[in-house]
Amino acid sequence: MGEPKNAPRGNGRPNPVTGCPLTAALAAVGGKWKLIIVYWLAESPRHFAALRQAVPGISQKVLAEQLRELVDDGIVARQPTGEAPAPVEYSLTTYGKTVLPLVEEARAWGRAHLSRATRESPA
Repeated sequence: MGEPKNAPRGNGRPNPVTGCPLTAALAAVGGKWKLIIVYWLAESPRHFAALRQAVPGISQKVLAEQLRELVDDGIVARQPTGEAPAPVEYSLTTYGKTVLPLVEEARAWGRAHLSRATRESPA
């Protein structure tokens, strides 16, 4: 039997709603950390430790899991910089760069949301 029609499954997480583009997008870049990781990699390729510094609050385990899923989906490239145990550098793939408009729209919406929340909060 082949892959189910609700793929992409690059990271083992099937699209829970067959043929739904929104759930496919959320499976690939949803969650608390993935768009933040993509945002920082858009600036420049980074080693794992540099990403940990750029994304405060993320554990080493969760960062490794999120990067693995992004690599599996073809959004991020993982490039060892020498022989093991050399550091690994992560960067956006050409395909990963197609996520950047989504990142920018989410940032713009978040900025407006923060501004609205500030205006509406009681003094």
